[in-house]
Amino acid sequence: MGAPGLIAAFTAGAATLAGGRALVHWGIRKGLAAPRVPHHTEPGALGLAFETLRIYYDQLHGKELSYNNILDLDACVRVVSDFEKPSCVIVKHTNPCGAAMHDDLYQAYQNARATDPVSAFGGVIGFNRRLNATTAEALSEVFVEAIIAPEFESGAIEILSKKKNIRLIRYDFEAARAQGSALPEIRKALDGYLIQDADMRRAGQTEWKVVTRRAPNAEEMHALLFGWTIVKHVKSNAIVYAAADRTLGIGAGQMSRVDASELAVSKSGKSGLSLKNSAIASDAFFPFRDGVDAAAAAGATAVIQPGGSVKDAEVIAAADEHNMAMDIRSI
Repeated sequence: MGAPGLIAAFTAGAATLAGGRALVHWGIRKGLAAPRVPHHTEPGALGLAFETLRIYYDQLHGKELSYNNILDLDACVRVVSDFEKPSCVIVKHTNPCGAAMHDDLYQAYQNARATDPVSAFGGVIGFNRRLNATTAEALSEVFVEAIIAPEFESGAIEILSKKKNIRLIRYDFEAARAQGSALPEIRKALDGYLIQDADMRRAGQTEWKVVTRRAPNAEEMHALLFGWTIVKHVKSNAIVYAAADRTLGIGAGQMSRVDASELAVSKSGKSGLSLKNSAIASDAFFPFRDGVDAAAAAGATAVIQPGGSVKDAEVIAAADEHNMAMDIRSI
């Protein structure tokens, strides 16, 4: 990895124009120190250009999109764009509550929904392949806010349009991903904006090393990569239990990592899913060994995490005690 990245802090001044529009003047104020995260951009490396807005989606049916709909649709796109195989994700309040990949898109949807069918109610669902009629038929049987996919079969539109409110969004994933790599992430903070490059890397493109006595076997490695792909998109503290092609339990947005793990285990139990021989992915380091102990007790045999705790040695030793494989991967 290169030198520590910096996040650029911007301030903005606005002048009101005719028609209620605002002209925003941007300027770099200072650089903010950040962890060693490759996609954080150095101040001065960012240039903002105003271009004609390109629209990558068409709404084919349903009510007008709400603010929350757009955020959830964006979350869907971010998740399924990270997979090359046919995939499905179900999102609630920007958090994935289930995700899966499968050559059969219908099965991908069913496996994603099985992770947490209660939370899937009223969700926003994303696919990275053309939505077919078989999958649409299954979707029509439950309450869904919106569906986004690169294309819809005519039969799928016919089935889903019988529900007048469901929003059907056709999205150009390839063009948007290519453009998205050049667009920064922007967030308002205090009296300005924080801006950084988008992290467009897939799980297999990050640096990693095995730190335990036992290396993950092929099935465990597939599960680790799947879990790592999903946990990237879950609000911290985040824990994901995964198989090679699906999520088994997701714990999102908890104030402690142990709580996130317990939530993920609880949800998998309520959904009737076994965590035996599963992989656990953590979006940040385990501060203590208790998280690994809990994962082993739940049935996990492999762990993926970024590391960086002062107690890394203790955490790795715990994994060795449970004969677990641990992969430390860069973020």
